[in-house]
Amino acid sequence: MNILFKNISIISPSDNLKGKFDLSIRNGIIENIVIPGNNSVTDYDEIICDENLTVVPGFYDMHVHFRDPGQTEKEDIESGVKSAANGGFTGVLCMPNTKPPIDSREIISFILQKARGMIVDVNVSACASKNRKGNELSDLNELRKAGALAFTDDGSPLLNRNVLIETFKYTSEYSIPFLQHAENYKLSGKGVVHKGKVSEELKVEGIPYESETLTVKNDIELANSIRGTKYHVQHISCGETVDLIRNARTTNESITCEACPHHFILTDEMVIREGSNAKMNPPLREITDVDRILAGIKDDTIQVICTDHAPHTSEEKHAGLTKAPFGIVGLESCIGLSYTYLVSTGLISLESLIMKMSDNPRRLLNLPRITVRVGEKANLTILDTNTNWVIDTKKFKSKSKNTPFNGFEVKCKPYGIYNNSKFLKSEL
Repeated sequence: MNILFKNISIISPSDNLKGKFDLSIRNGIIENIVIPGNNSVTDYDEIICDENLTVVPGFYDMHVHFRDPGQTEKEDIESGVKSAANGGFTGVLCMPNTKPPIDSREIISFILQKARGMIVDVNVSACASKNRKGNELSDLNELRKAGALAFTDDGSPLLNRNVLIETFKYTSEYSIPFLQHAENYKLSGKGVVHKGKVSEELKVEGIPYESETLTVKNDIELANSIRGTKYHVQHISCGETVDLIRNARTTNESITCEACPHHFILTDEMVIREGSNAKMNPPLREITDVDRILAGIKDDTIQVICTDHAPHTSEEKHAGLTKAPFGIVGLESCIGLSYTYLVSTGLISLESLIMKMSDNPRRLLNLPRITVRVGEKANLTILDTNTNWVIDTKKFKSKSKNTPFNGFEVKCKPYGIYNNSKFLKSEL
């Protein structure tokens, strides 16, 4: 699709590009970036003139669950892509806790083939251990050659030290990240929310801080002992975890982490109001943890913002707090929430948010950085940064609606995305 954006802002920190321009795209390639009014070509399929729009390098979510294969009543590749596109993302990394898990060349090929030609780039991570059981190493070489960009048993921690050592050795050799779901089952047990006042009030088993923090502490020691290990902590929830990673990064910048909007906005008090729609793993913690996660985002200890998009059916989520599965959807609320609570508050700049949602995840996964220059492939997220809007799950393209953020008033609305020679306007 050939398209002209007239008099729009472009911000691409890595290209040192910031200002008002006319941006034209032809056959999927950036044709021109000129001062407004200087584009003399007129034969476009669509011309969009809106001075409130901001074009940025396409956002990438490196932590999503598309449930395909095996649980497509919750989400599938097609609905997941629609959700990502509607939320302003041009690329995603799928987690391997499908049924069967992504631990073979055949399943990777199935997913990549199913996603071929779509507007959103769909990549996959693969199981570090066979069947995500944690006992036996997967055939990492086969999985890497088949297209896996990272290894993880996400949804389950990899705690077996021998398997973890072999994973670290392999990933260090090929500079592939290992993504850890930091949880110790012996400590978390059958916990459903954070262990604290709320769990006591609700009379349910709680998940203690140590389940996450001790896992991260032990992993960091091991990662530091194997040169070149790219160790990445997923969806951090504890303030102490931020401190551990900050200290580790003073001597080893290959140790990284990510945070999700629910962990830098909400506390476990939300469970009282929203019930199982505020149940996720790791759980919502306390306000001191939110504050320390925000501090980690500000000082770049936390380099990636992602969603942990985890769709479930309404029936599952209405099974009660103890029986309902962990997880919430996040692709269609992430941009508004992140801009509102990080940029509008002055905590970080829009440029910093772009790095955490575009450049940094791609760099960690060894994907090409999105370049906003003439002659380059157009991979763009278009934002309306001045629009205030209300998160409404009725407008979500995901099959699932499980989120505590329904009804939240936010600023900065995804306007659309352009990728793979296609343009899609958001319907949020």
